[in-house]
Amino acid sequence: MTIIIDPQGSGISGNMLIGAFVDLGANPDELKEIMEKSASEFGKIKVTFEKIVKKCISSTYCNVEMIENEKAVNYPEFIEKINALDIDEKVKETSIKVFKRIAIAESEVHGKPLETIHFHEVGASDAVADVIGSIYAYYSLNLDNQKVIGLPIAVGGGRVKTAHGIIPVPAPAVVEILKDAKMIGGPVDSELATPTGAAIYMEICDEIKEFIPLIKPKKVGHGAGKKDFNHPNILRIIESSDITESDEIDVIETNIDHLTGEEIGYLFDKLLDIGARDVSITPIIMKKNRQGSLLKVISKKENRENIIETIFKETGSLGIRIAPNIHRGVAKREFVKKTVTINDKEYEVTFKIGYVNGEIISKRPEYEDLKRIAEDSRLPLKEIKELIK
Repeated sequence: MTIIIDPQGSGISGNMLIGAFVDLGANPDELKEIMEKSASEFGKIKVTFEKIVKKCISSTYCNVEMIENEKAVNYPEFIEKINALDIDEKVKETSIKVFKRIAIAESEVHGKPLETIHFHEVGASDAVADVIGSIYAYYSLNLDNQKVIGLPIAVGGGRVKTAHGIIPVPAPAVVEILKDAKMIGGPVDSELATPTGAAIYMEICDEIKEFIPLIKPKKVGHGAGKKDFNHPNILRIIESSDITESDEIDVIETNIDHLTGEEIGYLFDKLLDIGARDVSITPIIMKKNRQGSLLKVISKKENRENIIETIFKETGSLGIRIAPNIHRGVAKREFVKKTVTINDKEYEVTFKIGYVNGEIISKRPEYEDLKRIAEDSRLPLKEIKELIK
């Protein structure tokens, strides 16, 4: 399944994300409880959900009303309070990553050390509810096991009043958070992208694209914003079925005739560690009948420079061949952990599952797990493979 987060029309905020997740099936009663409980450490809030229509489009509005707010605390104290919350560890860890993105952005904007940053409205009780509510809904829908693609964010325009005075839109912190993403001004003279919404978006998106890729839409959720414009003030999230994707890769090659087997093995492992998708070594006969090896690396183009630099440094090669933008068919893949029992002992095994158009085409246990079980059980590797498949 592929998830598309679409903030092109009217930007993004925490409560819009929550509304869209509820539209997709997240439980509003559970969200209300977790949001109000988590925010209580920072002030009292009231959460309500309402089905409304924004310019003829049905959507879910999550209203987070701040009844009282505690005094702002600095970043270390803030994170300490979040760590003390009695919530799911995955939700807590990811929420802390979101808050760290916001704090780092504030630190850059104000030129202050991270430890001295006070969150002000970003760390207020309603923002805590927005972040933890969004992340809780994300995990409750099992979106952490799906590919999440973000589209460009409409950030609005004009000026907005904040704790730091009147500042231009998008706010400086939003620009910092959205570095390496895609954003566009307008379509109204108003703030459309909040630091909270932008930070959640950057944390949960696996990839940022300019357009929706080839998908088969199955379900759409709309989260409503508070303001009313001449256009629908909504965030759209599209859930699609699995498809075979087209992938652009680089094939990087060089001939090697002066490295030992151990040195080639080291290079093999290092290239995989820095992001190569695949590495192969093929014995070849070179000019003057010298024996050598052909190193072939498959890489995403964004890793090209790092991989080329590593090959130059580790091999001393004077020339590297690159075949860029080769397309390949890629089956949808996911990793599933299962528990198996061997000789009355339980082991956790990760299976790599491949799909094409929703149909399973392969299901293989990871070699490292098989090796670990074989060593622990003292059974032959091939026997472990037969027992687990």
